[in-house]
Amino acid sequence: MIKISPTKEFSISEFQSIVIDKQQFEIDNNSMELVSESFDFLVDFAKDKVIYGINTGFGPMAQYVIDSEDQVSLQYNLIRSHAAGVGNKIPDLYVRAAMFVRMRSIIQGFSGIHPSCVNLLTDMLNHEVYPYIPEHGGVGASGDLVQLSHLSLAMIGEGLVSYKGELRPTSEVFSKLGLKPIKVVLREGLSLINGTSVMTGIGMINVIKSRRLLNWALAVSALIIEIVESFDDYFSKELNNVKKHHGQSEIAEYLRQSLSDSELINRRENHFYNSLKNNGKKHIVQRKVQEYYSLRCVPQILGPVLDTVKIAEGILLNEMNSVSDNPIVDLKTRNVYHGGNFHGDYVSIEMDKLKLAITKLSMLSERHLAFLCNSKLNEKLPPFVNLGKLGLNLGMQGVQFTATSTVAENQTLSNSMYVHSIPTNNDNQDVVSMGTNAAIITKQVIDNAYNVLAIEMIALLQAVDYLNYYDKLSSHTKTLYNKLRKIVPAFVEDTPKYEEIAKISEYLFENDLESK
Repeated sequence: MIKISPTKEFSISEFQSIVIDKQQFEIDNNSMELVSESFDFLVDFAKDKVIYGINTGFGPMAQYVIDSEDQVSLQYNLIRSHAAGVGNKIPDLYVRAAMFVRMRSIIQGFSGIHPSCVNLLTDMLNHEVYPYIPEHGGVGASGDLVQLSHLSLAMIGEGLVSYKGELRPTSEVFSKLGLKPIKVVLREGLSLINGTSVMTGIGMINVIKSRRLLNWALAVSALIIEIVESFDDYFSKELNNVKKHHGQSEIAEYLRQSLSDSELINRRENHFYNSLKNNGKKHIVQRKVQEYYSLRCVPQILGPVLDTVKIAEGILLNEMNSVSDNPIVDLKTRNVYHGGNFHGDYVSIEMDKLKLAITKLSMLSERHLAFLCNSKLNEKLPPFVNLGKLGLNLGMQGVQFTATSTVAENQTLSNSMYVHSIPTNNDNQDVVSMGTNAAIITKQVIDNAYNVLAIEMIALLQAVDYLNYYDKLSSHTKTLYNKLRKIVPAFVEDTPKYEEIAKISEYLFENDLESK
């Protein structure tokens, strides 16, 4: 059982253990005491003061003072009126992430929220009960108002939840599990919906999936480098270290290590540096002097992707460990501060950068696939890596269309959401982040990239078999081959590939290359 405290900052691995691996957890006593103290202070502090969202309306209607007898109704009205999302249901994994991030924010004692909210979020996560949240709604400036309202709707016992893979009425699931709705007293509605938790939760999953995708893309790049019998200077330390970027150096180092025992990698000195002396006055050499950019520039192309993923991870971790409420209740100064910590620009711009990087990764994968499929380019494989009878069989021809189409979609989706600010809320929210839109679109780009990489992998497996290169592969790429051949057997006759693509894509996210 993992213990969560308000002072401990969560790492990416700890987030993964609770959100993805679904380990049980509990809130420590210090957290609950802090939440209770914050709530009690706010109840007393707000008695004779105008405090936004407690005894005022919301947004541009904040000038309207709410009578004390209507203040609880105000919180219910806020939740119900803003549960107005549309579109596809956000998958349970991403909702789980959003729930955890919201809980992480409010347990720090700056929200003035009733402790029942923390208890219920903990119980829902441990019982794997996930509110129904549609994709589209909030503009990411006053936080994820619409999406978090759907979360809050479940917490007051209304709406729908996903439980054991099925959408059911919240009241029915709560009754079955013995869960009780939250106690609404003061500002529970505002505290639950006013934050960046949905965009941050989705963003955290995006970062984790991107990191794993990049690791697989590196392994795949190593394999295609072997298939072309590349020269080793493309990823040499001497060449790459004079370019002062950490990501490029790391990628080159990975390639050197993973290909260190390959029998297919060549040294330029053995082919060209004595070629004129040995070959007289020949003006044409048969061996390509330099490979296509998609093959020899892997460190320069994937290096920026690695750096972008790392930067996004740091920003998203900061956001996850932050408090994104408004107003902020500060027990140390015994005061309440109004501002804009709910604004999602930090997440939005990182998601835009991340989707650009992952789109480029998918473009590189598609270029690798095109090289493998085009016999005039690779000059060593049959068209479309077709192991059957040319003309009668089609090999990888059909799946190449899918890869091309999917990458084209990624390129279109890579347009920025961060700069697509549209004023709303009677111009109260006049500059918005569109952070949740950015995170959801980035999720789609990443999922697309997994599918493109899966298609490239199938082509590479076929190429290894056609060339009979298995025994010459490095131990690292041989491991890759063995793992993936268990999912997709070698094929000569044409067979449907959609299920195999899906299986590889799922496997890539759920496993590391080194995992058993």
